Amino acid sequence: MAEARPSPSSTGVSDRMSRQGRRDTAPELAVRRLLHAAGLRYRLQWRVPDMSRRTIDIAFPGRRVAVFIDGCFWHGCPRHATSPKANAAWWRTKLDKNVARDGETTAHLEALGWTVLRFWEHQAPAEIAAEVQHTVRPQDD
Repeated sequence: MAEARPSPSSTGVSDRMSRQGRRDTAPELAVRRLLHAAGLRYRLQWRVPDMSRRTIDIAFPGRRVAVFIDGCFWHGCPRHATSPKANAAWWRTKLDKNVARDGETTAHLEALGWTVLRFWEHQAPAEIAAEVQHTVRPQDD
């Protein structure tokens, strides 16, 4: 049985966490603008086949390329992830499950023949867009 969500440590923290975007984040928007300007067309929030409640941030279904731009906090960036001090055990479990889910999603898509590209939100949008473009249209290099 899943551990019950603990009470927020403060209303300020609760308010801030509730405003965290799940999609259309600034890094995603920047990368999407660059991809679109390069002439690439893609799908947003494409459902992962056979995995309910999981979506691909930027998908190229015809090429079977899945692009994820992961938030450092939520997905356990080795450089920038932090561990909350309040309710630490609950958060550690929650964040570890996110990382495990990411790995499971990647493995599932790769087993279906997809190329999975994962980036961190702190990476430069131009570098992300260049790698995506190289993967989607390798002959352009």
